[in-house]
Amino acid sequence: MRLLKILLFAVSLAAQTHETVTVQSQTLSRKTRLPGELYPFLKVPVQARITGFIESMDVDRGSQVKKGQTIARLSAPELAAQIAEAEAKVQAIESQRAEAEAKRIAAQSTHDRLKAASATPGVVAENEVILAAQAVDAAKGSIAALLSAATTARASVKPLRELESYLEVTAPFDGIVTERLVHPGALTGPGAGPLVILEQHTRLRLVVAVPEADAAGIARGAQIAFKVPAHQGQTFSGTVARNGNAMDSKTRTMPVELDVSNPKLALAPGMYAEVDWPVRRMRASLMVPPTAIASNTERAFVIRVTNGRAEWVNVSRGVAQGDLVEAMGALQAGDVIIRRATDEIRDGSVVQTKPAGK
Repeated sequence: MRLLKILLFAVSLAAQTHETVTVQSQTLSRKTRLPGELYPFLKVPVQARITGFIESMDVDRGSQVKKGQTIARLSAPELAAQIAEAEAKVQAIESQRAEAEAKRIAAQSTHDRLKAASATPGVVAENEVILAAQAVDAAKGSIAALLSAATTARASVKPLRELESYLEVTAPFDGIVTERLVHPGALTGPGAGPLVILEQHTRLRLVVAVPEADAAGIARGAQIAFKVPAHQGQTFSGTVARNGNAMDSKTRTMPVELDVSNPKLALAPGMYAEVDWPVRRMRASLMVPPTAIASNTERAFVIRVTNGRAEWVNVSRGVAQGDLVEAMGALQAGDVIIRRATDEIRDGSVVQTKPAGK
């Protein structure tokens, strides 16, 4: 009796028609929530390039400045004295050159008269003409030396004037003053520390620590959405711009920088961000309906149909995407498998099939 039931079950199973589907190849894409932090795109401590006393501070914490705008004005009495001394030296040399030029003109005139007189024999001794010519040459040499000295003196004034321009400290870029560290009357200079901290907030850097497992799918130029606790319900976005291509040995993450446009200053450096990071596989995955994967106490498998016979193929279940699930095993895209697998369909048995939906 028992044998008869088994035979009847086998006959009914063989007579049953099973729907089939094909294994699909898809590129998996999902999102994972990663932490990030916002930083200013540019941040510099603005320092004085010359030693001097602060006469005035034109900005304070929170001031928005444009590139080239004055931040502070300094005074340097010693520098002013050096410039006055250098310019006085130039004027003195110019005065000496004018005097030497007058002497040259006089010597040239004397030489010309003596030379003209020497055309009449016996009126002027030849030696006097020679001495007059030497006097002209000496005057010309003196003028050339003074011209060289004047050029050198003017050159010494130029760097002093450039240093004087440093008495006005200006902003290197458009930004916001986040800290003011000095006040009028203080002595400052190259080694005295910054006057203010200037940051650019209209454009920010969002640094995201991407786990090692997801680092291979980083796509430069991708638009990434994120949120911040300060603006509940509002979503912002940034563009993947820089990747250090180096893993942090302690956290096993890779820092990736996103450029974030912030023209209205809604975001601020230091804010914590929750980033919806897209995870992409570098290769396509094989996808099947969830019902196509059967399992027992020993293994999970799909049933591939080859030449009208059932073939169990061991697989492991991966990530779900839509109404399909990733099946990792000895499958190929296009393989025909039974849509609803069960261990009642024995490996190697003859099966009747039809495409799903027909």
